[in-house]
Amino acid sequence: MGPNCHFYPSSKIWAPWNLLCANQVTAGDDAEIYNPALVRLGSHAIVSQGAYICGATHDFNDPAFPLQAFTMSIGSYAWICARASVAPGVNVGEGAVLGLASVASRDLEPWGVYAGIPAVKVKERNQVIDTGRISECEDLP
Repeated sequence: MGPNCHFYPSSKIWAPWNLLCANQVTAGDDAEIYNPALVRLGSHAIVSQGAYICGATHDFNDPAFPLQAFTMSIGSYAWICARASVAPGVNVGEGAVLGLASVASRDLEPWGVYAGIPAVKVKERNQVIDTGRISECEDLP
């Protein structure tokens, strides 16, 4: 856990040992991160209230129905808005925004704004952050 992270009391982390956070990560009330495999949150990433990051599913073609867990990454300055969901194995690029109650079923490109079910890119986000100051390697192992 990096410095200045803030997880609201009703946020839920399924496996805290599988969560790596850079500095100033925030998870709002009722945000949930289901992480049977490693989930990385970059610097200043926000998971808003009621958002859900799902890190696993099941192999429905196998009669044993085994769990399939995925390593995932939410980039620096990315924002998962209220009640939005990120599907298993989906990675969210730096600065990407997943809009209110949207569902990301594919990787989100850096600095894109996405909305809908399934989420589609609706515009570009202005990149006003000097990303030259950010190094994911410095923030996260």
